This record gives sequence, structure tokens and C-alpha cells, in this order.
Amino acid sequence: MGTSRRAVLRMLAGLVVATGGTSWLEACAGTNTFPAQSLPHSMLPAHPGRGTTLLTYYGQLHYKVDPLAWSPDGKRLASGYIAESLSLLQVWDANTGKTMLSCKHGQNVYGVAWSPDSKRVASGGGDNRVHVWDAAQGKDATTTSRTLLIYVGHTGSVIGVAWSPDGTRIASGSTDPPVQVWEATTGKTLLTYPGHSGSVISVAWSPDGTRIASGSADRTVRVWEGTTGKTLLIYTGHAREVFGVVA
Repeated sequence: MGTSRRAVLRMLAGLVVATGGTSWLEACAGTNTFPAQSLPHSMLPAHPGRGTTLLTYYGQLHYKVDPLAWSPDGKRLASGYIAESLSLLQVWDANTGKTMLSCKHGQNVYGVAWSPDSKRVASGGGDNRVHVWDAAQGKDATTTSRTLLIYVGHTGSVIGVAWSPDGTRIASGSTDPPVQVWEATTGKTLLTYPGHSGSVISVAWSPDGTRIASGSADRTVRVWEGTTGKTLLIYTGHAREVFGVVA
């Protein structure tokens, strides 16, 4: 249904959308409001070989599923929609396929990232915002989730989202080129990195949390200090937009 995520991101990469919001209130509904179905494999061999399908998740059937991210503890996945009429972030059990959270984002979800402790999920999308959700597991896995924070610092669709290794900061990139670094609990903007001349599609922190790598529609990857914004390296080897960076 519709255009592929890469095509959407390529289109977004050439845009700067000036429709930022100011509200800090947003609804996030539980699975009872937005139904999702899963069908796990119940007949698996004792020692499944490489390439064996372990689980098929049907909670986002009929929609293009992207982005997708594992929780750091390896127990759950978070996935988002790219759909015109429905924009959900869903969190589901990686072993059973059970939908655990279903959150209404507002507009298309383009980026998803877990906090290092697997208790929170951040999602960026076409509403120019980053939503931080409470994804902690309680006794009832289908408990309605809670919106912890909505970051409204961007004026374009948010595509790249990444948590710092210590879980205190989030870096986000969008169709408005500056990368923004902000506190994960308060939403306070700590740093704005203006180095790119095109949309920032992907961001990643170094394992020690001191540097950030950002990939852009300007065909460069820039490595810079996460506290000062000082540019340390500019990689210019790509001939097209940079869709992913990993540190």
C-alpha cells in the first residue's frame, strides 16, 4: 500500500516543512482501542536452522511496516506505520507476537528508538515531533501506555532518532537540517548541530556517549562531539542520501 519508506524518506529529504507544533499533551491508547493480531509459529523444530521463520506478526497487516527496532533486552520489538489514514507505534513480544502497546502517533512514524533500559520508546514522525512512550512492562502486558514527553523543537518531519548510551539524552534529525540533542526526561534542548545542508535521515551515538554520527540527504556523514557540537570528521564517499549510520 503506497510508496516504500525509502521513497518516502527520499521525498522528505528534499523538503523543509515549517509546521511545528507547541502542544505538550497527546493521547496514547492501549491495544483495546487499536486492535492488532499476531500469529506465532507453534510448531518449530527443536533446533531450527538458519533461515527458519520463528514468528510472523500480523498486527500491522495491510500497512507498510517501517521502522522497526529491537528492545535492548531482546524481548520486544517496536514497529511503526507509514500509512495515510493511520499512524501507530506498536510494541510486541518477540517470542509470542502478542501486541503489548499500541500508540497513536499523530502522523506517519519514520524513526523508532528504545532507551538503553528497554523501559521507554521514542518515535519520530510526520507531525514534526518526537514522542517518548512509557513501555515498561507491568503485571498486565496490555496496560495502556503513557506519554512521558513530546519534543516539539523541530519544524520538519522527524526521521532519525537515537538515545545516548546512558539514557539521559536523545538526538533527533529531521527535514529541517539541524540535529537536535535534548534531555530525555524534560525535553530541554541541549545542543543544535547545524552542520548539514540537507535533511538528516539517521543519527547514532558512539558507545561511550561522547560523539554522534549523522547521515544526511547532503550525501555526507558527519561525526561530531555530543556536548559541544564540534565537527570531528566529514565523510563524503557516498553518491546518494545516507539512510543509515551505526556506531
